Amino acid sequence: MTSSYASRPMSIGKLSVATGVKIPTIRFYEQIGLLPEPPRTASDRRLYDDAALRRLSFIRHARQLGFDLDAIRSLLDLSDHPDRSCDEASTIAERHLVNVSEKIAQLQALRTELTRMTAECAGGRVSACKVIEVLHDHDLCTAGHDRTSSVAHPRA
Repeated sequence: MTSSYASRPMSIGKLSVATGVKIPTIRFYEQIGLLPEPPRTASDRRLYDDAALRRLSFIRHARQLGFDLDAIRSLLDLSDHPDRSCDEASTIAERHLVNVSEKIAQLQALRTELTRMTAECAGGRVSACKVIEVLHDHDLCTAGHDRTSSVAHPRA
């Protein structure tokens, strides 16, 4: 991502390169209202200005920090109103920090359990494999990971 902003309108491709955000993602952000639809040329090409570049950079950075789209929408609204109190921004960030801390705790529990499972696996035949045995019976787990955790079951 570039640190200097363009001084003249740019195409979606140039905006993509400048921010590191893929073109379909830029279009998606426009569809859901995070990024305003830009003016178009007579040939119907999008033209983005410095404000769009800054806004998209903001969105990308917020996504890298793990904020969800609703939080980003709220943070952008706050950013659009610089005279408002930053208490709400702080509250959003604190709420996200709590979620991140919970996920870290879940991941640490998973690491503990996986370390134990693999350490207790003596090799040999699958019929005596501790990994397979523990996966068949959750009650054999010693770490306090959640059976329904989205971290443990990302596709669930």
